Amino acid sequence: MAVEVFAPAKVNLALHVTGRRADGYHLLDSLVVFAGVGDRLRATPAAHLALSVTGPEAAGLADGVTRTDNLVLRAARLFDRPPGLRLTLDKHLPVASGIGGGSADAAAALRLVAAMTGQAMPAAEAVLTLGADVPVCLAGRPARIGGIGERIEPCAALPKGAALVLVNPRIPLSTPSVFAALATRENPPLPSLPTRFATFAELSGWLAQGRNDLEAPARGLVPAIGGVLDSLGAAGAPLARMSGSGATCFGLFADLAAAEAAQARIAAAERGWWVVAAEILGAVS
Repeated sequence: MAVEVFAPAKVNLALHVTGRRADGYHLLDSLVVFAGVGDRLRATPAAHLALSVTGPEAAGLADGVTRTDNLVLRAARLFDRPPGLRLTLDKHLPVASGIGGGSADAAAALRLVAAMTGQAMPAAEAVLTLGADVPVCLAGRPARIGGIGERIEPCAALPKGAALVLVNPRIPLSTPSVFAALATRENPPLPSLPTRFATFAELSGWLAQGRNDLEAPARGLVPAIGGVLDSLGAAGAPLARMSGSGATCFGLFADLAAAEAAQARIAAAERGWWVVAAEILGAVS
């Protein structure tokens, strides 16, 4: 019997860095959503735990498939009884791109191993050791996250049908390098979150009050991010911003048709970029 789970891209619609703890971890205040594009993780019973990677973005993980620090393998090994499973990761999200691909894959591994072995999910503290984004990826729904990623508050209802265009200039960006280049670590938090966003205009208007505090240092390291944001604006995105620590940026659109039109325009102009249009998952209002 084989089981397959979806690992959607995580997008930070806004990301404020509000401080840093004594242990070096940064404090965040972020509105996170998930897009209808991502990786897939499949498992079949086997004598031992093993991982292989396929898909259009598999080359980005070629060196890390058998390493003990691979996030999928680390997630599977958090369980009390190491599972005998052959895992196959169908990789569609670029590596080191600011949309939580590794964290989404780790969360998918946790869900998959729990489902196939009947074991309880590892403790929250253990899950957090995999990375700050893994808890919200495990929750898998729009949320406001705080602390170092352990505080997850369900998000206000989003307007149904809202969509994103995700664009990456094919330049990997190290998260530690971006945080190291951050000039100010004590920044104001997000504005108060409403109970619901009745319209797309309300959502985009609220987001316009926010920012991504990592965008400026990331652009200093990868100037091409500025060109990506300009392309999204020229393609008609009411709001364009970098996600996470970059270099992937998103354009926010009222519906998938508008997003797909923008995707086609950008992809035709920049054939070397990764460009994908997708709906925001879990939007219900």
